[in-house]
Amino acid sequence: MSPASDQPSGNSIDRATWIVAGVLIVGMVMSILDTTIVNVALDSLSRDLGAPLSTIQWVSTGYLLALAMVIPLAGWMSERFGAKRVWLVSVTLFGLGSALCGLASSAGMLIFFRVLQGFGGGMIMPVAMSVLAQTAGPQRIGRVMSVVGVPTLLGPILGPVIGGVIVDSTTWRWIFYVNVPIAILGLILAVRLLPADTGRADAGRLDWVGLGLISPGLAGIVFGLSETESHGGITGPVAFGPILAGVLLVALFVVHSLRKDRPLIDLGLFRSRRFSAAAATTFALGGALFGTMLVLPLYFQVARGQSALTAGLLMAPQGLGAALSLAYAGRLADRVGGGRVALVGCSIMTLATLPLVAIGAGTSFVLLAGVLFVRGIGLGAAMMPAISAAYARLDSAQVPRATSAVNVLQRVGGSIGTALLAVVLQSETSSAVGAGTGSAGLQPVAPALRERLADPLATAFAHTFAWAAGLSLLAVIAAGLLAWSERADEDAAAQHQPHERAHAHAAAAA
Repeated sequence: MSPASDQPSGNSIDRATWIVAGVLIVGMVMSILDTTIVNVALDSLSRDLGAPLSTIQWVSTGYLLALAMVIPLAGWMSERFGAKRVWLVSVTLFGLGSALCGLASSAGMLIFFRVLQGFGGGMIMPVAMSVLAQTAGPQRIGRVMSVVGVPTLLGPILGPVIGGVIVDSTTWRWIFYVNVPIAILGLILAVRLLPADTGRADAGRLDWVGLGLISPGLAGIVFGLSETESHGGITGPVAFGPILAGVLLVALFVVHSLRKDRPLIDLGLFRSRRFSAAAATTFALGGALFGTMLVLPLYFQVARGQSALTAGLLMAPQGLGAALSLAYAGRLADRVGGGRVALVGCSIMTLATLPLVAIGAGTSFVLLAGVLFVRGIGLGAAMMPAISAAYARLDSAQVPRATSAVNVLQRVGGSIGTALLAVVLQSETSSAVGAGTGSAGLQPVAPALRERLADPLATAFAHTFAWAAGLSLLAVIAAGLLAWSERADEDAAAQHQPHERAHAHAAAAA
């Protein structure tokens, strides 16, 4: 099935496209949930496997590193082997890694199998986005991408809830086992229903030099940022060293790619104002989404004394708001442009983040639910329209490598946002309640201590949310540039059309 030839006229989406979207979502749900579902089980893993939390933390860190390393390969592999084959291998690796994680008998085994799982999971999202972009075509990309937005936005929110339910009701091993039947279902559906040749192109030789620079570079940045929380902030050697090395490697990758004919990631895409603005918006939204997803549950747990499961449930209104706005945002993006819709969504998200700056130790949960619901509406209206805008002017052959670039930026943006707010929260907590209890800001505290420190802790979170509002404001600025670039492209196209008609009339008269 070709990307656009099988599409019906107008803006309607044909049944085959929705079938492809449904198949892809099965795999995407697994990989996105797994970025947060394990977090609530770290304490249980530490006890059962007899390992300190500093070691068990690598269950999450190793998975994130594997994701960062493999994402840049997604575009080239889709062109070389076809998106369907890459998808099948990715889901198989993820399912196999999940089963082995559930069988692990030591912390070392679990970490190793989580890395294997991450190598599969890292390919799932970019390959899915590439297939959808090519199948839907530029006129319908917003509506179809809104389907992708469901697991993208709800996954980080529902992960802690589902993880809490599993840990409270059965063993932690089912956090991993639950992926196995989903993976099998996804493989069966993909074999039968995914088009065979989507994404196939002349991939050329693999850019080994580029791969050797970008994968360890991204891994260094993600690792360093993930270690800021537990090693004294970004200036700690364990954090700063890998970040600096990663930035240098990425800079070398940029220099290398600009000189190479077929780089691993086509940086020539960024010559387009629209693509650059869409990528910047996605980067900023990643930071705003995942950074706040760290701080909000901690506020409920640390400052308000709620359990991990309850904290996850209190986050649910944000997910409901996102789900409500996703479908409408996709339709609007196809009609008026993703940049305009993303600008409205980012503005709503920023306005709904501002009340969190005044959060206190006794702020009504009902009020917070309303704020988070509106914030979710903004998130749902911003993320997928921004991504769909990146694909709007691309040829089908450009889509696979563009998908790699967009996913890399979203992943790095999320890591930077998470690390920044973690460092700010630690600093604010130390200032508010004393250096001796500074670490309490990132883990639950005893009820007696929490009661005594309730107001200072809430103030520390409020100051941290001010930084979250700043991240959201950066997304507004980027989305504004995206909307402006769309308008400029439309004006240029409108000026070009009369000239084309004049030439056509002249040719007809001749």
